[in-house]
Amino acid sequence: MSAVSAMGAAASFTPREEDPVFVISGAAQLAGMHAQTLRQYDRLGLVSPSRTRGGGRRYSARDVARLREVQRLSQDEGISLAGIKRILDLENQVAALQSRVGELSVELERTRAMLGTGARVFAAGRAGDVVAVRAGQRPSRSAGRSQSLVVWRPGT
Repeated sequence: MSAVSAMGAAASFTPREEDPVFVISGAAQLAGMHAQTLRQYDRLGLVSPSRTRGGGRRYSARDVARLREVQRLSQDEGISLAGIKRILDLENQVAALQSRVGELSVELERTRAMLGTGARVFAAGRAGDVVAVRAGQRPSRSAGRSQSLVVWRPGT
Protein backbone atom coordinates (compact mmCIF):
# COMPACT_ATOMS: atom_id res chain seq x y z
CA MET A 1 0.00 0.00 0.00
CA SER A 2 1.42 3.36 -0.92
CA ALA A 3 1.89 6.14 1.59
CA VAL A 4 -0.83 8.18 -0.12
CA SER A 5 -3.41 5.36 0.00
CA ALA A 6 -2.42 4.57 3.60
CA MET A 7 -2.97 8.21 4.53
CA GLY A 8 -6.34 8.18 2.75
CA ALA A 9 -7.39 5.05 4.61
CA ALA A 10 -6.27 6.53 7.93
CA ALA A 11 -8.06 9.81 7.21
CA SER A 12 -11.33 7.97 6.51
CA PHE A 13 -11.16 5.85 9.68
CA THR A 14 -13.97 6.74 12.05
CA PRO A 15 -14.00 4.80 15.32
CA ARG A 16 -17.27 3.49 16.64
CA GLU A 17 -18.59 4.82 19.95
CA GLU A 18 -17.47 1.67 21.80
CA ASP A 19 -13.96 1.44 20.26
CA PRO A 20 -11.25 1.98 22.92
CA VAL A 21 -9.10 4.63 21.23
CA PHE A 22 -8.18 7.17 23.91
CA VAL A 23 -5.27 6.87 26.33
CA ILE A 24 -5.95 8.11 29.84
CA SER A 25 -4.53 11.60 29.26
CA GLY A 26 -6.66 12.10 26.13
CA ALA A 27 -9.80 10.81 27.82
CA ALA A 28 -9.14 13.03 30.84
CA GLN A 29 -8.77 16.06 28.59
CA LEU A 30 -11.94 15.23 26.66
CA ALA A 31 -13.87 14.70 29.90
CA GLY A 32 -12.45 17.85 31.46
CA MET A 33 -10.90 16.20 34.49
CA HIS A 34 -7.56 15.05 35.84
CA ALA A 35 -6.19 11.63 34.87
CA GLN A 36 -6.02 10.68 38.57
CA THR A 37 -9.78 11.20 38.78
CA LEU A 38 -10.24 8.71 35.93
CA ARG A 39 -8.12 6.19 37.82
CA GLN A 40 -10.25 6.70 40.93
CA TYR A 41 -13.46 6.27 38.94
CA ASP A 42 -12.03 3.07 37.45
CA ARG A 43 -11.21 1.72 40.93
CA LEU A 44 -14.74 2.54 42.10
CA GLY A 45 -16.27 0.86 39.05
CA LEU A 46 -17.90 4.02 37.72
CA VAL A 47 -16.19 3.49 34.37
CA SER A 48 -14.48 0.37 33.06
CA PRO A 49 -12.01 1.16 30.29
CA SER A 50 -10.49 -1.55 28.13
CA ARG A 51 -6.95 -2.63 28.94
CA THR A 52 -3.95 -3.17 26.72
CA ARG A 53 -1.74 -6.21 27.17
CA GLY A 54 0.57 -4.06 29.26
CA GLY A 55 -2.33 -2.98 31.51
CA GLY A 56 -2.77 0.53 30.08
CA ARG A 57 -6.25 1.97 30.04
CA ARG A 58 -8.00 2.69 26.74
CA TYR A 59 -11.19 4.73 26.79
CA SER A 60 -13.96 4.82 24.19
CA ALA A 61 -16.19 7.75 23.28
CA ARG A 62 -18.90 6.02 25.33
CA ASP A 63 -16.54 5.93 28.35
CA VAL A 64 -15.80 9.65 27.94
CA ALA A 65 -19.54 10.43 27.81
CA ARG A 66 -20.01 8.36 30.98
CA LEU A 67 -17.19 10.28 32.69
CA ARG A 68 -18.89 13.56 31.80
CA GLU A 69 -22.17 12.25 33.23
CA VAL A 70 -20.46 11.18 36.46
CA GLN A 71 -18.90 14.63 36.72
CA ARG A 72 -22.27 16.32 36.06
CA LEU A 73 -24.07 14.23 38.68
CA SER A 74 -21.32 14.88 41.20
CA GLN A 75 -20.80 18.60 40.64
CA ASP A 76 -24.18 19.86 39.43
CA GLU A 77 -26.49 17.53 41.34
CA GLY A 78 -24.34 17.02 44.44
CA ILE A 79 -24.66 13.22 44.35
CA SER A 80 -22.01 11.18 46.11
CA LEU A 81 -19.86 8.76 44.13
CA ALA A 82 -21.58 5.83 45.86
CA GLY A 83 -24.95 7.27 44.81
CA ILE A 84 -23.70 7.74 41.26
CA LYS A 85 -22.52 4.13 41.15
CA ARG A 86 -25.96 2.97 42.27
CA ILE A 87 -27.66 5.16 39.65
CA LEU A 88 -25.41 3.81 36.88
CA ASP A 89 -25.96 0.21 38.05
CA LEU A 90 -29.73 0.72 38.00
CA GLU A 91 -29.55 2.29 34.53
CA ASN A 92 -27.63 -0.79 33.33
CA GLN A 93 -30.27 -3.07 34.85
CA VAL A 94 -33.07 -1.09 33.19
CA ALA A 95 -31.30 -1.32 29.81
CA ALA A 96 -30.82 -5.08 30.22
CA LEU A 97 -34.48 -5.54 31.20
CA GLN A 98 -35.65 -3.43 28.25
CA SER A 99 -33.55 -5.58 25.95
CA ARG A 100 -35.06 -8.74 27.44
CA VAL A 101 -38.60 -7.34 27.08
CA GLY A 102 -37.82 -6.68 23.41
CA GLU A 103 -36.61 -10.27 22.95
CA LEU A 104 -39.70 -11.66 24.69
CA SER A 105 -42.00 -9.43 22.62
CA VAL A 106 -40.49 -10.78 19.42
CA GLU A 107 -40.88 -14.34 20.71
CA LEU A 108 -44.49 -13.67 21.73
CA GLU A 109 -45.35 -12.24 18.33
CA ARG A 110 -43.72 -15.23 16.64
CA THR A 111 -45.79 -17.58 18.81
CA ARG A 112 -48.99 -15.63 18.18
CA ALA A 113 -48.35 -15.73 14.44
CA MET A 114 -47.78 -19.47 14.60
CA LEU A 115 -50.96 -20.07 16.61
CA GLY A 116 -53.09 -17.36 15.05
CA THR A 117 -54.50 -18.53 11.77
CA GLY A 118 -55.43 -22.12 11.28
CA ALA A 119 -54.41 -23.26 14.74
CA ARG A 120 -57.20 -25.32 16.13
CA VAL A 121 -57.67 -27.44 19.21
CA PHE A 122 -59.48 -30.75 19.19
CA ALA A 123 -60.82 -33.03 21.89
CA ALA A 124 -61.87 -36.66 21.81
CA GLY A 125 -65.61 -37.04 21.94
CA ARG A 126 -67.60 -39.65 23.83
CA ALA A 127 -67.82 -42.05 20.94
CA GLY A 128 -64.18 -41.52 19.98
CA ASP A 129 -65.02 -38.80 17.53
CA VAL A 130 -62.95 -35.62 17.33
CA VAL A 131 -64.57 -32.41 18.53
CA ALA A 132 -63.15 -28.95 17.78
CA VAL A 133 -62.95 -26.57 20.75
CA ARG A 134 -61.68 -23.01 21.12
CA ALA A 135 -58.12 -22.53 22.32
CA GLY A 136 -58.05 -22.38 26.12
CA GLN A 137 -61.46 -24.03 26.45
CA ARG A 138 -62.34 -27.53 27.62
CA PRO A 139 -64.90 -29.59 25.75
CA SER A 140 -68.39 -29.33 27.13
CA ARG A 141 -69.64 -32.15 29.37
CA SER A 142 -72.17 -33.07 26.73
CA ALA A 143 -69.29 -34.07 24.48
CA GLY A 144 -68.74 -37.12 26.64
CA ARG A 145 -67.23 -38.36 29.87
CA SER A 146 -63.65 -38.21 28.70
CA GLN A 147 -61.45 -35.57 30.32
CA SER A 148 -58.80 -35.93 27.64
CA LEU A 149 -57.79 -32.99 25.52
CA VAL A 150 -55.80 -33.52 22.36
CA VAL A 151 -53.81 -30.70 20.79
CA TRP A 152 -52.89 -31.17 17.18
CA ARG A 153 -50.41 -28.93 15.46
CA PRO A 154 -49.86 -29.61 11.78
CA GLY A 155 -46.21 -29.94 10.80
CA THR A 156 -44.85 -30.64 14.31
